[in-house]
Amino acid sequence: MIDLGRQDLGDFEKAIGTEWLETNGLGGYASSTVLGINTRKYHSLLVAATEPPVGRMLMVSRLDETVIISGVRFDLSASEYKTTVHPRGYRCLEGVRLDPFPVFTYIAGGIKLEKSIFMPHGQNTTCVTYRIDSLPNGPRISQVVLEVRPILGLRDHHALMKESAGVEVDVDVTRRMVSIKPPGELPALYVTLGHARFEQGCYWYRDYLYRREQDSGYAASEDLLSPGRFVIAFEDVESAALAFSTNPEPVDDIDAVKKAEIRRRAGIIDTPVANQDLGRHLLRAADAFLVRRGAKGRSVVAGYPWFTDWGRDTMISLPGLALVAGRVEDARRIIETFASHMDRGLIPNRFPDASSGAEYNTIDATLWMFEAAKKYYEYTGDGDFITRLLPKLRESIKHHLDGTRYGIRADADGLLEGGAEGVQLTWMDAKVGGKVITARRGKPVEVNALWYNALRIVADFCAEFGGLAEESRYDYLARQAFENFNKQFWNPKKLCLFDCIRGDHKDDAVRPNQIFAISLTYPVLEFAKWKHVIEVVENELLTPYGLRTLSPMHPAYKGRYAGDLETRDHAYHQGTVWPWLLGHYIRAYLKAHGRDGKTIPYCFGLLEPFLGHLEEAGLGTISEVFDGDPPHRPGGCIAQAWSVAELLRVLSEDLLGAPLTGTKSTFDAAWQRET
Repeated sequence: MIDLGRQDLGDFEKAIGTEWLETNGLGGYASSTVLGINTRKYHSLLVAATEPPVGRMLMVSRLDETVIISGVRFDLSASEYKTTVHPRGYRCLEGVRLDPFPVFTYIAGGIKLEKSIFMPHGQNTTCVTYRIDSLPNGPRISQVVLEVRPILGLRDHHALMKESAGVEVDVDVTRRMVSIKPPGELPALYVTLGHARFEQGCYWYRDYLYRREQDSGYAASEDLLSPGRFVIAFEDVESAALAFSTNPEPVDDIDAVKKAEIRRRAGIIDTPVANQDLGRHLLRAADAFLVRRGAKGRSVVAGYPWFTDWGRDTMISLPGLALVAGRVEDARRIIETFASHMDRGLIPNRFPDASSGAEYNTIDATLWMFEAAKKYYEYTGDGDFITRLLPKLRESIKHHLDGTRYGIRADADGLLEGGAEGVQLTWMDAKVGGKVITARRGKPVEVNALWYNALRIVADFCAEFGGLAEESRYDYLARQAFENFNKQFWNPKKLCLFDCIRGDHKDDAVRPNQIFAISLTYPVLEFAKWKHVIEVVENELLTPYGLRTLSPMHPAYKGRYAGDLETRDHAYHQGTVWPWLLGHYIRAYLKAHGRDGKTIPYCFGLLEPFLGHLEEAGLGTISEVFDGDPPHRPGGCIAQAWSVAELLRVLSEDLLGAPLTGTKSTFDAAWQRET
């Protein structure tokens, strides 16, 4: 259990940078800082995914809560405005814990108030429960009244709201529910009252300041609307609850819904990897990213709070998020969902946060799907599914051979190339204006590692599920790619791999992309060179939180990920650390050095810093990136799918005893075919 005490919360700057997150399996979420001060425009009590997992609308920004004891008022909430922080209810905050969802403990006027916030799975609903206990020599419970004022956003979660005479809400109050209908096409908000009564009184709160948006160079101020307040008198009860939802049906028994959600989450960690502290937390964190897409599809939200579902992130994350967690059906449906949107041999790079069509500007996402399918089969033995998927995989290979979007095609040497002016195709996809920061046009090293891996995987599937003639062809293509990869990508001066080849130019920047030539199911790099590559990566790129995206020895290296969007994008893949790469580094390391009494403890040690990280940035989850320079501050999204997924996968598969695929013995058998 993550548990922050008064000492942790008393450091204002640290606490205001620590955030909690609740999600609902639809792409909706609730989030704020542990102090209750919203520092992002995304912070909210309820963001509803109206077209799961997108169409995300911020319905309730926050709750202002005041406890009244024998007529004396104690503010529990806090907000930052342009000129001040008011009120400062965090002074009453004694503790914050994840148990399994955020629980806040306040001490005020001789009473203890415990508030919990949770989202029931599969619903655009946030429930808030309150429990009052009288401390020794404290007042009677019957003397306690709680006022809760909802502060509404009523906007797209990327937008900001400003006071306007045209923004009005229709409020309808019944015995059990308050219905709040905003103007236009926005969904209505329904609040189940429980033991509360509602007192209507609509007015604006002006000039909220979001310091994280300001630090990032974005618009950072907004006005928000309150329709009234809920009043809870603790006369006959010690607990009460409110439910905020886009569902017009009242939540009949919030306590029963809470218990059911606790049981569901307890089932998530019922796997062997949960015996490790880090594994248990990562399993809980993984649940946030698996979401519904449309009526029957499944997908993966790349990161909270602002990303949607991306093909590359989804396929890289699938083994850790779904297979390690035993969520086999989710894994199958995710692959089916993206395969059904395949076009000209490519799966979508991303599904935009709107009703517009999918985008296909990716050279590697589809190749990661081959690895995900292979993993799925290793975990499940589901040959029927692979038989149904195989035509799509073969179709994709054909398009890559013949040529598809953005100049993606197999060259005469059997290696894969691609690129178009102003288009970012690899995972290093930062773009400022029309300029791609790390263009990597031509033949990127990890793309060709993935290409060889995909050819070998589809050859395997053809051999097992029919198609011996096809197997022979894919085998030939794989041999050709293997031979030319090792001829062209080896850098004898640095004893590692070139990052990208374009014509006669070979980029010798030391980047982490070369590690995939070892870590994938079928390594494309000759075994004799593995340790050399790992040594270079270890010496120049390895940090306590993952691999740098560029060696500090390179003149373009940037050690801090901070500032406005343009400044951050220039650093995004020019030295910034990415935790997800650590999973592939550890796998490659163990393949090269073997598993023994020295290598396993060493690799466990590489994961230890993340236990401390669980209590900073996003509580109980893993950030998107870290600074390249010490002390390696976290940045980007507070919760990133592939950060969680790859740490969980490598912990389960490589460190806790699951057999490695593509080990030296397996590789040697394959290598004999190539040589």
